Parts: sequence; structure tokens; C-alpha cells
Amino acid sequence: MGIEKLQLRIARPWFAPQLFGSVRRLVRTHAFRLAALYFLVFAASVLGVLLFVYWTSANFVERQTEATLDAEITGLAEQYVQRGLSGLIQIVAARSAGDRGDATVYLVTDPEGKPLVGNIAAWPAGVPTDSGWLSFGLERNVNGHLEIRPALGRLLMIRGGYRLLVGRDISDAAAFRRQVRSALLWAGLIALCIGLLGGTVMSRNMLRRVEQVNRTSERVITGNLSDRVPVRGTSDEFDQLAANLNRMLDQIERLMTAMREVTDDVAHDLKTPLSRLRARLERALVEPAVDSSQSKAIRAAIDEADRLLATFNALLSIAELESGARTDLTEALDLSEVVRSAAELYEPVAEERGFFLTVATQPGVWILGDRHLLAQALANLLDNALKYAGGGEIAIRAFRRDGRAALEVADHGPGIPEADRGAVLDRFVRLERSRSTPGNGLGLSLVRAIARRHDGTVVLEDNAPGLRARLEFTALTV
Repeated sequence: MGIEKLQLRIARPWFAPQLFGSVRRLVRTHAFRLAALYFLVFAASVLGVLLFVYWTSANFVERQTEATLDAEITGLAEQYVQRGLSGLIQIVAARSAGDRGDATVYLVTDPEGKPLVGNIAAWPAGVPTDSGWLSFGLERNVNGHLEIRPALGRLLMIRGGYRLLVGRDISDAAAFRRQVRSALLWAGLIALCIGLLGGTVMSRNMLRRVEQVNRTSERVITGNLSDRVPVRGTSDEFDQLAANLNRMLDQIERLMTAMREVTDDVAHDLKTPLSRLRARLERALVEPAVDSSQSKAIRAAIDEADRLLATFNALLSIAELESGARTDLTEALDLSEVVRSAAELYEPVAEERGFFLTVATQPGVWILGDRHLLAQALANLLDNALKYAGGGEIAIRAFRRDGRAALEVADHGPGIPEADRGAVLDRFVRLERSRSTPGNGLGLSLVRAIARRHDGTVVLEDNAPGLRARLEFTALTV
């Protein structure tokens, strides 16, 4: 008859895989290693403190007992010297009589080891008779029961072979030592448990904060650019990290939004001139070969191509400036000269369009910069003023203030609303939604890129009415 083997299948709890996975992930983390190091240091510190406490407290009673026995044996030795053997026997008999309450043991024996006087019946069994410290068992009657208690004694050899034994019952000291050892053991276990719990909590807290960063990063990678790392408001290192990451994500979101807007604006701004260019070239192709109409179509196509080239050139210039490629033409220059040169160049154009230029400069407004780029930035500001102001005065200034050198263009046109002054510095941003006015929305972007190339800033302010555009740079002391 075969023996059937019964196999019992123990179902694992549904949460076991998740639990084991969490434990493995926890063990592999830097936070766990840091917590383990903290626990080891904590355990070593607790162990050192407990050993020190045990050594100082447990040995205190023994040292006190030894000091008492030393004092007692020294006193009896002095009595022996003064009064002889008979006097010593009398003193020991007196001290042995009755219950002294300190569990002190006395015994005087003759050379053969027979007891002469004392409060114990005979020399302890198995105890050597040499001079020095002795440990022996002491028989005591406790509640009608005979018990062997530990004792510590001191032996004094007397002339003639006589011996004096003075000892004390140290059972209380032994009990105290056991009590201290037990208390310190429990205290150590509790402290280690607290340290282990604290290390685990610390590890889990650190891991939880890191996991929040990881989860946020994963969601951002999948395309959710609006997600942010939670900030607890504790101002600790994790909060600082979360704040920096959130600022980085804000900047990335702004850049991505601006990129989408730039893409839409580029498509809009390039579609129209390319369509017009294609239509005019087709018309020149299909129309009869009349010199005047064909030349007119070709000239219009060239104008459209020039505008497209200007847009691409402006984009390339901004990209070149933002990459920091142009650094070889930096020199010490006076902004007042740049202002006067631009005023001479634009004065005829301004008068033709109904404007008049006013120039105000301070002498010696020196900076380190690229003359061509600064002249281009000033030209862009003047072009905007001539395009949108409608008429009146355009003031150009170069001055120093609070250790800064400034280049300023002010007009009396419609100005720019305060809420839009930051946006108009971005690429392809135009406040005219119809985008019918000639332009590509890159003028102020190029101005800002030139200012940043010179470690400067662009400030747009209200000129009541009109716009005041100012470039500020670090002034050079010449």
C-alpha cells in the first residue's frame, strides 16, 4: 500500500509581494544606509554609556566594602600592636557579640587553625590561609533555612602562626550588581529599539520626500508640465530642493509655452509673405512680357524676400547673442557718441515723418561693449518710436546714475500697458493682434539680447503719455 504525500499549499498574503518589494527598495536606498549608519553610531554610543554606568555603579559597592575591610583590619592590627594577642581577642570578642547589622565576619585562629574567637564556627572550607584578599561562601540562617552567601574577607597573619580573618557578607552587593546589570540591559534594549525606530522613521521620511520628487519628475516627463513638487514649509534642505525644482519647472513651462507661441507666430508671419511672394512670381510668369508690370512684380517679390531675410537675420542675431558667441569686439566706448551718431542718422527720417529729435547726453558715459550692437539696439528703439508714436518729440539720452550707465529713448505715443511690458520683450510678440503693421515682433527681443550680452537690463516705463525705453549697463570708470 503506497503512502500518499499530502502537500499543503500555504497561500501567501496578497500584500506580501508589495511588502517585500518595498523592503528591497528601502534597503537599496541611500536613506536606509544613512539611517543604518545613524543606528550603528547610536548603538555604539548607548553601549559605551551603559558600560561606563555599569562599571562605575556596580564596582562602587565592592570598592566601598574593600575600603571598609581595609580600615577594619588596619584598626585591629594597631590594637594588636598596642595590646597584644589577648587584647586583640577581647576586641574581636566584643565586636563579634550580638548583631552589628553590617554583616561583618570576625575570626581568630591558633596556628593549628582552631577558632579562638569570632562569630563563625570555623575557618571557611577550601579557603587558603595565605595573607591577602579572600572570597568564600558564608553559611547564614535565613528564616529557618541555611543559605550560602558570598563573602569577601581580608586575612592578617599574626606572630606565632595566629590568623585574623575579617570579612563581610556581599550578597547585597551581588544583588545590587545583578539589579544594575538587568536595569542597564533593559535600558539598552529600549534605547536600541528607540534608535531603530527613529532610524526607520527618518529613513522612511527621507525616502518619501525623494519619492515625491521622482513621481513629479515622471509626470513632467510624460508631458504634465504643470505638476510641481510639494513644499511642506519646513524650510529644510528638501524644501529648498523642491523650491528650486519648481522654479526650474516654471521656467521650462514658460519656455515651452513661449516656444509654442513662437512656432504659431512664425507660421503666421512667414505664411503671408511667402504666399504673396509666390503669387507675384506666378503673376509675373503668366502675364504678358510687359517690362513695367514684370519689373514691378519682381521688385515686390524682392521686397517680400528682403522682409523674410530680415526676419531670419534677426532670429540668427538673437540666437548668436544668447549663445555668447560674440565677445571679440568689446571695447571701452562712450554712449554719448553712440547717441549722437544715431541722432545724425535718424534726424532726416524723423523730420520726414513729422517727428523732431532731441538729444541730451552727459560727457564720459563709458562702458565696455560692442559699438555696432549698441548702435543696432538704439536703432531698433528709434524704429519702434517712429513706427508707433505717430508724431511729436522723440528724446534720446545718455547719462550716468547710481553707478550705472543708461541709454534711453522716450516718445509720446500710445505706450505699452504695464501688464504687457514683460511679454513684448519675447520673440514674435506683437500687441497688434491683427499683425497688419509691418514688422516681425523681433525688435525688442533683439534689444534685450544685446542688453544681456553686455550684462545689462531693459526697462520699459510710462512716459505719461508714451513709452520710455532704457538700457542700463555697468558704468566704466575711466
